[in-house]
Amino acid sequence: MTAALVDSLRRPGRLIAVELRPPRSGLSAAEGMDSWIDLNHSIRHLALKDIFVFLTDDAVGSREEENLGHLAANVGSDVPLSRLVPFLTCKHTIEHCLLYADRAHSLGFEALTVVGGDVSTGPPRCVPHSYMLRQRIRERQPGLSLGGWANPHRDSSEQVEYIGSDDFSAEFYLTQIVSHHSADRVEAFLEECDRRDVSTPGIFGVFYYWSAQPGTLARLGEFFPVPAEELTRE
Repeated sequence: MTAALVDSLRRPGRLIAVELRPPRSGLSAAEGMDSWIDLNHSIRHLALKDIFVFLTDDAVGSREEENLGHLAANVGSDVPLSRLVPFLTCKHTIEHCLLYADRAHSLGFEALTVVGGDVSTGPPRCVPHSYMLRQRIRERQPGLSLGGWANPHRDSSEQVEYIGSDDFSAEFYLTQIVSHHSADRVEAFLEECDRRDVSTPGIFGVFYYWSAQPGTLARLGEFFPVPAEELTRE
């Protein structure tokens, strides 16, 4: 059975999804509860409007509370799990990752996004590349639809060859952050997909910049390409 996300991606028309972050680790009990309540309201509001919600796993190198545990315990039975897609990075032990996939499947989740995780900070990856973990999960839980990762800012030929290979082991992919300032890279990426007849559906990441403060843009630039000069002019 194909996940609702994959079915939606394959249909004509626009699909909008939202990526949210769990509360960071180390908060006091009161702070953590307040953060989870706020997050839960957002998840429910979006999912009940049929918007797909992705929940990160230690995004940008910061420790976060586990996404799966919260979703299972607090979201509520009226929220369709088909609209919720947790991230899983390789920055855990292999035993944890495989058990995580088992839990996700047993709880009723249809899809996981499995990515490598930032190698410059935090614990090491359990495998060098995320496709290796997806292969292990697929052997164990073939009913889960798995998502991967692509970066349109890198060489389009290499990226599309990667997502088009059998080893990629994913039914969909997310991309690095792009914007109208990198439209040429997106166009080159999609043209290469057409040229190679790669039809794996993808979701292109965009970021809402609240301000053009140099310090904020420099910090964000540590994690994805930021068009700082263009944003400052705008």
